[in-house]
Amino acid sequence: MSAAQVDDLDLKLIDILSRDARLSNRQIASQLGVTEGTVRGRIKRLQEDGLIAFTAITSFGLADRSKLALIGIQSDATDARAIADRVAQMPDINAVLVTMGRFNILAVCLFNELSEVHHIASEQILAMKEVHHVETTIAVHTIKYNARIVRITNDAAATDKGD
Repeated sequence: MSAAQVDDLDLKLIDILSRDARLSNRQIASQLGVTEGTVRGRIKRLQEDGLIAFTAITSFGLADRSKLALIGIQSDATDARAIADRVAQMPDINAVLVTMGRFNILAVCLFNELSEVHHIASEQILAMKEVHHVETTIAVHTIKYNARIVRITNDAAATDKGD
């Protein structure tokens, strides 16, 4: 699968939408100096290519689980992707990242009781025979959470979706 092509106009459009996705296509077109049809077509293409999606972002306060845990997972590098895929299938896991450094994989989950995190980390993840070590970090205070963290950059746009 080839990477989707994103040009400077797409990046400007994405930047505008990431600040306020409620703007009309006419307002965006005016800011960019293009036609409303151009904006409409580009938004449709970016959505079809899986590069943007529109959603409401809720705060932790609205979640049925309001505490955050990070679970670092160590395995052999050759097993990391397969383990990450299995961890991603767990319903209580909200995000999974294949990483470099101390851990091969970082999993993120929301919880209410420490017993929930213990069950996920020890009884589900550590129970996988390819996993050597699991370390859990509990967030005590969230100082900053940027919901715009998944922004498209030139590097990200050139990366194959499978990586």
